[in-house]
Amino acid sequence: MPNPSNPYLEYADSMLSDLRERSIEIDDARQLPQDLADRMAAGGLYKMWAPSECGGLEASPREACEVFERLATANGSAAWCAFISSTSHLTVAMLGKEWREKVSSNPNVIVTSVFRDSGTAVRSERDGAPGYICDGHWNWGSGSRNSHWIVGALHEVDDNGETVENSPVRRAFFEQSDLELVDNWNVSGLKGTGSSDYIARDVWIPEERMGLATHQAEFLDRPIFRFPTYGLLAISTGAIAIGMAQASLDEVITYARSKTPQGSRRTLSERATLHQEIAVVETELRAARALFYAEIDRCWDAALEGPTDVSHRSAIRTSNWHAVQVSARVIDRMYSAMGGTSVFESSCLQRHFRDVHVVTQHMMNADSVMELAGRVLLGQDEKGIGL
Repeated sequence: MPNPSNPYLEYADSMLSDLRERSIEIDDARQLPQDLADRMAAGGLYKMWAPSECGGLEASPREACEVFERLATANGSAAWCAFISSTSHLTVAMLGKEWREKVSSNPNVIVTSVFRDSGTAVRSERDGAPGYICDGHWNWGSGSRNSHWIVGALHEVDDNGETVENSPVRRAFFEQSDLELVDNWNVSGLKGTGSSDYIARDVWIPEERMGLATHQAEFLDRPIFRFPTYGLLAISTGAIAIGMAQASLDEVITYARSKTPQGSRRTLSERATLHQEIAVVETELRAARALFYAEIDRCWDAALEGPTDVSHRSAIRTSNWHAVQVSARVIDRMYSAMGGTSVFESSCLQRHFRDVHVVTQHMMNADSVMELAGRVLLGQDEKGIGL
């Protein structure tokens, strides 16, 4: 069970009823309604991991994941947007102090980003101020339609389009009006995340709004920056999958008492086959969740003391992969157990079924994760590149 001392769960719980009741609206809009996004931002659920200097809560990985898990029991899309913004808020630390404070001056600011370098930047002055002309096309822009700042990673090129040698990756902080938000998020699951593409065309960004990893130097001793970056991305998806699986299990337990399958005089809850199925999936989910949080805690304990190593990265990624796979199986089995009831919008099972099979497709949960981890275990990759 979640840690009762987690100070952020109470606010997350206050959102659950509305998220459940408005799930059809969220899916139909293919993004979070702005009022829900603003409420989540007001409770700090979009900046769980950012340093206090960047307006963040400095929550531990477990605390944030418990929040994502809880939100996902009501609506996976809302939990996903919270995860995306919480990881994106870490990029605010890449700005210089002046712009870091400007971005963070709005306590309810929403920042989203795509980490992949999918843009170019050409040096260009404007009115004597140094800056860059930015072009790019980023996919999977979750939450961008609710955002105040949308971050895109770029590499520097010269006037001929050639990459400038040894130039660092920069992260441009775009205002939403700088970008074209493409209406292409037409998907089967996680519909409400608004994860459409966004495009920059000849957008001039002043140099001080171009984030650099070197600006993070003063924060690198913080435990959250010692925790593996890919690990944070991965465990967020795992927590969401676990939350949806738990909600699906609870749905069957609740409604099996009153559902009488066609052709039967007994309720579903009286069937011995369901008795065994419920016990099996509950045990599998409980075991996967226990391993998931145990490895998060082990890695966090290491980060509190100093740098983490490849063994922590590998264990985080494999336990997360396992949690996602188990969660998907639990949801599939609960969806089947409830029969025709599962297909109606009035049941959360159809939504969790669709949503979890988008989570499984995320790059953080690809089968290649286990291949990389296996190479580490066999001593064929001491650095664990990619984990």
